[in-house]
Amino acid sequence: MEDADFNVFVKRIKEKTAIDLSQYKEAQMKRRLTTLRLKHGFTTFAAYWDAIDRDLNLMNEFLDRMTINVSEFWRNPSRWEAMEKRFLPELLATQSRVKLWSAACSTGEEPYTLAMLASELGGQDRTSILATDLDNIVLEKAAQGVYQERSVRDVPQSYARKYLVKKGHDGIEVSGELKKMISFKQQNLLHDPFGHDFDIIICRNVMIYFTEEAKHLLYQKFSNALRPGGLLFVGSTEQIFSPAQYNFESIETFFYRRRAD
Repeated sequence: MEDADFNVFVKRIKEKTAIDLSQYKEAQMKRRLTTLRLKHGFTTFAAYWDAIDRDLNLMNEFLDRMTINVSEFWRNPSRWEAMEKRFLPELLATQSRVKLWSAACSTGEEPYTLAMLASELGGQDRTSILATDLDNIVLEKAAQGVYQERSVRDVPQSYARKYLVKKGHDGIEVSGELKKMISFKQQNLLHDPFGHDFDIIICRNVMIYFTEEAKHLLYQKFSNALRPGGLLFVGSTEQIFSPAQYNFESIETFFYRRRAD
């Protein structure tokens, strides 16, 4: 009965939102949503569905809980050093325009990190950054670009002095120069079409929550969205096995290049 109750909930969510919960690892997702359901006193997923179908605040809370909103500036610094010292300079030296995408960007730390690097390399006027997420609430926070001091502690001081501004008692705001480089947009990775001809796509620490079938779909969609020679930058626990099946080759730890067709 419990499985049937959850399965009907999954079906109704897909019909209403196009979010397919069956493509997420079931044990993790079911545990997370059961905790949320019980928090509001609903004994079944059927009762929980009836409530969120009527109440936008409950729906937004559901969306916030099912997405993984964990993000940091300069997460895994050595990987960002590869971006700063190797990949972005190569792009800016060879491309008149650079097109970047931060997928599942959460509250924006990742695309702002990318914008800092591109700006520091003199590419702010030639670089466009698309930043997408399923959750509109975190996208609104990302567009504001205001963070607590503890959130920016890993930003190198040379960058912090140039691109971060004190705001209020404990707030830090990213510069308007960085904000102009980024377009924030809601997107369902598993359902919505992707753009094309990206030079770099960053999707980190998200794939671990999807089923193998969903991962296969996404890696193929990412490959198709990159131009030949473009890069996919993944998370530290998301090594792609048999990357050639997606027309990728591994060129550095957590970086994959789309091969020429």
